Amino acid sequence: MSRLIAVPAFEDNYFWLVAESDGRCIIVDPGAAKPVIDALRSHGLQPSAILITHHHADHTGGIEELQDAFALPCFAPNDARIPGRLQRVTEGEQVRPPGSNATFEVIATPGHTRSHVSYLGDGRLFCGDTLFSLGCGRLFEGSPAQMLKSLDCLAALPDLTEVCCAHEYTAANGAFALAVDPDNDALRARAKQVGQLRRRSESTLPSSIGSERACNPFLRVRDSAVVEAVLRHDQATVASDAVDVFAALRRWKDGFQT
Repeated sequence: MSRLIAVPAFEDNYFWLVAESDGRCIIVDPGAAKPVIDALRSHGLQPSAILITHHHADHTGGIEELQDAFALPCFAPNDARIPGRLQRVTEGEQVRPPGSNATFEVIATPGHTRSHVSYLGDGRLFCGDTLFSLGCGRLFEGSPAQMLKSLDCLAALPDLTEVCCAHEYTAANGAFALAVDPDNDALRARAKQVGQLRRRSESTLPSSIGSERACNPFLRVRDSAVVEAVLRHDQATVASDAVDVFAALRRWKDGFQT
């Protein structure tokens, strides 16, 4: 299996390197070139391709500089806001980037943005800002129904699938998740683990789909404990279906303060 390297950048981003045994690697969501180039040199790697999940600058800002330096192909969703020389990808497409032994399935995951995609390959999910550990992305362009459909699709993946999201938000997400679902034993254990990791300044990622399905309230909007918590928090909410619960949960998280 390929080696996974998280490249920290900005305040809380991770750019991901997926390295093969021959030293070639693909780069996922490089929001800046310098941290990537420094990591390549540190690990003795040669980049061979870029994967992009969505157009936000903290995921795309390094594309052009990296392409100029290494002549890399870049796979990205069909969105004119993404810079660089791009090969467009669509839902259900199978992509095998140069230098990778893995084939990646493209999964449309709109909600955070309208053109967001995720990549599934070699037992790993690169989900950008759609699914976070113990949370999910804000709805900048999509609807609650779109985002819930995207999350339901990711939640259906095998338990051992590694969740390689793009931000170190897990501790803050865990505080909110515990406010929603304080009696969840799996969540309490995960929150304790996250606290220990962060005190050592270590990454909480990757997570796994199995862990997220057990702990993440945004994947559990049909669970009675989450539904009841949402209704207690916002008595104006009518929980006629899972989309209502998800929308209310997302509003709660948007205004949540620890």
